[in-house]
Amino acid sequence: MKNILIFAWALVIGTAACKTDKKTESGTTETTQTMAAAPAFNADSAYAYIAQQVAFGPRVPNTPAHVRTGDYLVAKLKQFGFAVTEQTFQAKTWDGKTLNARNIIGSLNPQATKRILLASHWDSRPRSDQDSVATDRTDAVPAANDGASGVGVLLELARTIQQAQAKPNVGIDIIFFDAEDWGDGEKAVGDKEPGTDFDFIGFCLGSRYWSKNLHVPGYKAYYGILLDMVGAKGATFAKEGLSMQFAPSIVNQVWQTASQLGYSQYFVDTPGGQITDDHVAPNVIAKIPMIDIIHTNPQTGGFFKDWHTNDDTMANIDRNTLKAVGQTLVQTLYNE
Repeated sequence: MKNILIFAWALVIGTAACKTDKKTESGTTETTQTMAAAPAFNADSAYAYIAQQVAFGPRVPNTPAHVRTGDYLVAKLKQFGFAVTEQTFQAKTWDGKTLNARNIIGSLNPQATKRILLASHWDSRPRSDQDSVATDRTDAVPAANDGASGVGVLLELARTIQQAQAKPNVGIDIIFFDAEDWGDGEKAVGDKEPGTDFDFIGFCLGSRYWSKNLHVPGYKAYYGILLDMVGAKGATFAKEGLSMQFAPSIVNQVWQTASQLGYSQYFVDTPGGQITDDHVAPNVIAKIPMIDIIHTNPQTGGFFKDWHTNDDTMANIDRNTLKAVGQTLVQTLYNE
């Protein structure tokens, strides 16, 4: 799914003062921020949205399950008060196939000039290439964690904001990127984006298309946050290397918010490897500072154990992890 460049390895009210400095394990100094009142994120609801996606079947482009899931996501965003843009496109894959793809964009408070972009990919990988059983490696991945978890968190965030009496003071754009997971990281197949130093090896087709064809001409966001594999039990989110290169202040802001909420066991204060994911194209093409919250092992740099296998099922999804990620995102928005 990702091209890994291991160069390094219920109403929530906060009352923290704005003057306490602390030294983090990564050596940066952070000032404790005031926490605004924010609504509670419901992990049970997020879990249900993930289960519904998985129930459709693997969301591989050019399949009925992909179409049904896309229609479901559009309907849910509209139900939660978001104006929806469906960005349909055809993408050519590294192995010569043509994908009928769809980026799904939901916008809240479209008049706001200060906008925050939240994203996750919604497609499934067409083959379980990391499966231990050779005969299973051609099966499509169920993709409960690798794809559906981030989408489920963002759907619940949208529902949470819709039902809250107080709204964030920013405009919010949620993008479900398509065709992220078709690439082949095991073959020397180059897919270098012109004008950049990034070789995507066939991945991130939807985010690259959107970055070149913004749904609103001249679209800008204050910053963006990408979610990828955010549902597994005991997940750890290191400070991904390219995020720290592109937008270190946003990384530190989000990780500090998580720490103040008590989620430091998930948002670990340690540097992570550089991962070519859906946050790269918005940074290098659309010039939007965007970070990646992605499950990696701080010791090995690898992903969760069932990554790209037939075992990426609902058995992987843990409500405590969903709560940590979802509440951190909600709090981050309300702190703006």
